[in-house]
Amino acid sequence: MRNRRIGDIRTGAIGLGAMPLSIEGRPDEARAIATIHAALDAGVTLIDTADSYQWHADEVGHNEELIARALAAYGPGAASVLVATKGGRGRPGDGSWTVTGTPDHLKRACEGSLRRLGVESLGLYQLHKPDPAVPWAESVGALRDLLDTGKIRMAGLSNVTTEQIRQARLILGDRLVSVQNRYSPAVRDSAPELRLCEELGIAFLPWSPLGGVSRSALDGPSRLASPDTAFHAVAAERAVSPQRVALAWLLARSPVVVPIPGASRPETIRDSAAAAELLLTPDELARLSGDHVPASR
Repeated sequence: MRNRRIGDIRTGAIGLGAMPLSIEGRPDEARAIATIHAALDAGVTLIDTADSYQWHADEVGHNEELIARALAAYGPGAASVLVATKGGRGRPGDGSWTVTGTPDHLKRACEGSLRRLGVESLGLYQLHKPDPAVPWAESVGALRDLLDTGKIRMAGLSNVTTEQIRQARLILGDRLVSVQNRYSPAVRDSAPELRLCEELGIAFLPWSPLGGVSRSALDGPSRLASPDTAFHAVAAERAVSPQRVALAWLLARSPVVVPIPGASRPETIRDSAAAAELLLTPDELARLSGDHVPASR
């Protein structure tokens, strides 16, 4: 698989968003682990998770523990995998999400992630979402403290604005290596953040990257949107899936983009991983970029 850079680490150009393996509608553990192993077999070396990727209130860290078991079962080949986890959100068990960005909470959350993943230092730790009740500099300052103590090697942000990225950059310097915002064929309003990341040399990890082509894992089982978009047309011409075309389009947007599509079946992540080798023509890219894809329905 082609590579992209996150901080000082080279990862496969396509990552795995592991959230669907732990939330509502998740597969059984055997299939979940088979999905992670299929990703690694396909050249994926970035797995995105969070301490809040769970279904029920009493299973905080379900996704992290699942990934730890899958990597342990995979063997020596798992040593090159970068596990990127996040802290700062919670799931009470009723389908809702909470946000807590106090320094104390983030530091406790980091300790929990370290324990569940069975490591002494997290490769990439990301602030899951800004907490409007906590000054931004205080939340980001917690990441700086975790970096200084060696609890985390690199820091990232999620669901942020350009101004928040710039402020965090002043606090963290080049130890801020990633931004994870929603970006897809249907949702492109993080284009300013993507441009800033490219300017600063920060990796941009689009979450829900198949919006407009497939439904989000939080919306229920994946299914195709209306098959009349340019993504479906190009897919038919290339004899590949529209999801693969969407991921190849994202990779072509910028050299700092590393999509993290979700998957709950081995065949799904194999197809997504193949997007790293799909090179679209300038004409195809123009057609896709000019298509205002509706959100999945």
